[in-house]
Amino acid sequence: MNTKAKLLIGWVTAILVLDQLSKFIVDRTMPLHHSIPVIDDLFSLTYIRNTGAAFGMLAGSAAEFRWPFLVLFSIVAIGFIIMMLRRLPDGEVGLITALAFILGGAIGNLIDRIAYGEVIDFLDFYWSNHHWPAFNVADSFITIGVIITVFYLIKAKGEDPFSRT
Repeated sequence: MNTKAKLLIGWVTAILVLDQLSKFIVDRTMPLHHSIPVIDDLFSLTYIRNTGAAFGMLAGSAAEFRWPFLVLFSIVAIGFIIMMLRRLPDGEVGLITALAFILGGAIGNLIDRIAYGEVIDFLDFYWSNHHWPAFNVADSFITIGVIITVFYLIKAKGEDPFSRT
C-alpha cells in the first residue's frame, strides 16, 4: 500500500470514528435542543439537527427537493475529492491530508443525512447574543481541510499541484 493510500485510509477512518462517535454520544445523552455550557459566554454543547446544508441553508425548502439534492451534492463532492486525490503524487502529503480531512467530513455528514435525513450538530460558539451556527466534528475537518488546501494552492503560485510528477 502506498503512502497516499495509508494517509487517506488512516485520516478518513479516524475522522469518521470521531465524528460518528461524538454524534452518537450527543444523540444518546442529550435531549434535542438542550444546551450544556462549557465555557461561559463562549462555548456550549447544544444538540440540534440541521435539515439544511452549511449554516442551515436550504433548511426551509421542501424535503422532497432538499434531501435528494444534498445527498447528490455530497456524492458528487466526494467523487470530485477522490478524483483530485488520484491526481496527487504520493509526496504531496499536506494536500493529501487536507483532502482526506474534507473527504472524511463529507462522508461523516453524508452518513447522517442518509441515516436521519438531517445532520447532528452540537458545537455551539457564541459571544454575548451573537451565535456562530452550530456545527460538528465533520464540519470542523472540512473547514480545516479547505483552509489547508487554499494555503497550498496559494503557495503553488499558479502551478497545478495536482499535476506534478
